[in-house]
Amino acid sequence: MLVLLPPSEGKASSGRGAPLKPESLSLPGLTDAREAVLGELVELCSGDEEKAREVLGLSEGLRGEVAKNTGLRTAGARPAGEIYTGVLYDALGLASLDPAAKRRAARSLLVFSGLWGAVRVTDRIPSYRCSMGVKLPGLGALAGHWRAPMASVLPEAAGDGLVLDLRSAAYAAAWKPKGEVAGRTATVRVLHAPTRKVVSHFNKATKGRIVRSLLTEGVAPKDPAALVEALRDLGYVVEAEAPGKGGTAWSLDVLVEEIH
Repeated sequence: MLVLLPPSEGKASSGRGAPLKPESLSLPGLTDAREAVLGELVELCSGDEEKAREVLGLSEGLRGEVAKNTGLRTAGARPAGEIYTGVLYDALGLASLDPAAKRRAARSLLVFSGLWGAVRVTDRIPSYRCSMGVKLPGLGALAGHWRAPMASVLPEAAGDGLVLDLRSAAYAAAWKPKGEVAGRTATVRVLHAPTRKVVSHFNKATKGRIVRSLLTEGVAPKDPAALVEALRDLGYVVEAEAPGKGGTAWSLDVLVEEIH
């Protein structure tokens, strides 16, 4: 099973670890594309601060993020699972998983990123600020920059099992499973059952709980149909229909009564 996650806007500090080693990151087929984004981002943030803040879509209160990006090559690096914070990652609670569940997380979780493309939670990275919606002056829209390298690398990473896609739309734009891989991909939407509406905070929290449940119980469904049954066995209310044609991802709705 491969689980595709969005990153978090907020991130923990880099700390005092050894600096980034780009060649050590998972998915080495993305290395050249990573170096291109890293170089452009550092150059942008080392120049006109106001321009960098505008390009990155940062408010006045986040001005310090520009300076942080200038030191990405020398800043301390920590496992990505420690860098990413926020609602989904709080609910996932990687640090509190038992050893077996942590090993499953290391194998199955893949976090998408505007800067790195995609990383494992064990990959050591510095704290940064660069969302997938950014358009860097020398590269253009990052989602477009990542499509070709992702298309060559991600099908192999997906293996022959289930792909559970929990990404937001901006990050899903960087790679869309196709063909046979799409047929064993499931996207999940979390709805407030009484209103049938998506509520951002609890959508993220529920997705984090779903992943934690699968990891702690050691459940690794082989395909979307098995995922539906597994989630129901874990106590979730799930609505799903098989796609009408081959090469199309399944869409699952998880219904939750209370928003928390």
